[in-house]
Amino acid sequence: MSTLSGKTLFITGASRGIGKAIGVRAARDGANIVLFAKTTTPHPKLPGTLYTAAEEMEAAGGKTLICVGDIREEDQVQAAVDKAVETFGGIDILVNNASAISLTSTETTDMKRFDLMHQINTRGTFLASQRCLPHLKKAANPHVLNLAPPLHFGAHWFARHCAYTMAKYGMSLCVYGMAEEYRGKVAFNALWPRTAIDTAAVQNHLGGAQSIQAARTPDIMADAAYYILCQDARECSGNFFIDDEVVQKAGVTDLSQYQVDPSLKPEQLLPDFFLD
Repeated sequence: MSTLSGKTLFITGASRGIGKAIGVRAARDGANIVLFAKTTTPHPKLPGTLYTAAEEMEAAGGKTLICVGDIREEDQVQAAVDKAVETFGGIDILVNNASAISLTSTETTDMKRFDLMHQINTRGTFLASQRCLPHLKKAANPHVLNLAPPLHFGAHWFARHCAYTMAKYGMSLCVYGMAEEYRGKVAFNALWPRTAIDTAAVQNHLGGAQSIQAARTPDIMADAAYYILCQDARECSGNFFIDDEVVQKAGVTDLSQYQVDPSLKPEQLLPDFFLD
């Protein structure tokens, strides 16, 4: 397995949570991290900005480029891609992490929120992939990794929050289609957590502090992503990976190291969506 030394990663939504954790893990190899997000000033309830995330990545041993922008805006995404190539000479890896969530029923989902989820999740993933592809195709081992679930079409996942499920599965469909379209040229894979992950989304949408105690840390997703991104792109594409399965394959035997509360038994952890 190779390393990410000298590789350039373009990460959307990189200011906190899983996106930041993936950047920090790659930085430990000496990777170049392009951070693309909107968060430039501290949020009153959510820690972290693009600048604090970049500081962590540089402290870990990486080089960073901050690109402030909105994943919904074509010109801003293109400008960030252009700046990444100008700064680091190319793009080796794209991590489509940016996502919006609203766990609302059909009748309680206002169209502004519906549009936001589809513009960020599905359209944003498609756009970032489209604009990075000309450069990815020139890379030695190009990967695109979407933070998206396996395509399990159980009706109950649509019945609970149809708008969100549609938007999130749009990211999965990008993997499904693009992996075949670019087979042998660029790897497209998805990664999804078995359990809830200690992120702002869990705090705000899945029960707050109590849910966090039954979650795993973003480190398990970062370690899983690292393992995937170090694989041969010609042989590892079109997969819908689950985080704990990946890290176990990589040799991790004690998963409790990833738990917010290591004393909990595995069956006490909070399952994530879309896994039956």
